[in-house]
Amino acid sequence: MKKILEVTDLCKTYIINKRQNNVLKNVSFTVEEGEMVAVMGPSGSGKSTLLYTVSGMDSMTAGRVEFAGKELSKLKPNDLAGLRLDEMGFIFQQMYMLKNLTVLDNIVLPARQSKANPLSPKEKTEYGKELMRKLGIIDIADNDINEVSGGQLQRACICRSMINKPKMIFADEPTGALNRTSSEEVMQELRKINSEGTTIMLVTHDAKVAAKCTRVMFIVDGNIKGEYNLGRYEKETELRERERSLNNWLLEMGW
Repeated sequence: MKKILEVTDLCKTYIINKRQNNVLKNVSFTVEEGEMVAVMGPSGSGKSTLLYTVSGMDSMTAGRVEFAGKELSKLKPNDLAGLRLDEMGFIFQQMYMLKNLTVLDNIVLPARQSKANPLSPKEKTEYGKELMRKLGIIDIADNDINEVSGGQLQRACICRSMINKPKMIFADEPTGALNRTSSEEVMQELRKINSEGTTIMLVTHDAKVAAKCTRVMFIVDGNIKGEYNLGRYEKETELRERERSLNNWLLEMGW
């Protein structure tokens, strides 16, 4: 398989009150096209910092990140912003959307901002509706964002992340603010997107979520302590065994 993300000796350091805080320490890993990779670890281990740094949302202190053949540190700010807009999708635990726009308009907004998206304005709107139909939320297209449930809003965020047909989606605790039912619905949609070819890297504290991924990386104190290959999740009957084996491994890692 072809590598879509290659990270080499990545370091991230913050200076707080003149003290140096090394959040990421010489982290190296690769993600191949079509993978669905989970990042787990205790609070403060560097999970979210890792996600933001490898996606170019935060700057690195040292090391190298190559995304789809482009080295992020060598890109000009406008080119990096364009890369994030056109080739990456983002989903967060806090479902950031503009309150003065409808759900559909929020979804289509990145497509309207993109210079690389070849669709006409009308086609962009129609594609947004198509994504909403696929995720079962077309009935809330014209709603304000405060008129829908958390599960519906997070599925709308997934639609927004897909609007420019990204090569890879980065998700930070995408189910963290949801109840179990909504969490399972969101994971079902992410798995569907992944099965259609979109690479996904997500941060989670939930072993049930991670068990549906192809691979889990465990990070402690800014270092990747280990990786666990689960393989592709094909059948629901496999889930309990996947959860059991993953939980056993997490205990070995000190979870």
